[in-house]
Amino acid sequence: QVRLVESGGGLVQPGGSLRLACAASGRTFDTSAMGWFRQAPGKEREFVAAINWNSMITSYADSVKGRFTISRDKPKNTVALQMNSLKPEDTAIYYCAADGVKRGYYWAASDFDFWGQGTQVTVSS
Repeated sequence: QVRLVESGGGLVQPGGSLRLACAASGRTFDTSAMGWFRQAPGKEREFVAAINWNSMITSYADSVKGRFTISRDKPKNTVALQMNSLKPEDTAIYYCAADGVKRGYYWAASDFDFWGQGTQVTVSS
């Protein structure tokens, strides 16, 4: 059974940093992408970042570009999201996604087959 478990969420002040981690078990994703999405209250799930199978290609939503960094550790079967200069509008539940195959010009939730349960990130003073 495939499981993705996120950790690292919490409450942080504007301008602060958080590092999210996602540990995958049940299978490896050596030949496919992994990514992060988020969903704020009353909004649809949106793409945040993705990283390809060999970590050579990363993609970011315009809203997080320059502030967030995605990375993966293939031997450990993990993916991380370093979030700096956090803003209140970054508040959302963040979801880890795995086994991504890009089918369009932009990454979409439907490109990923496996999902974590999510971790809450709240940016507030």
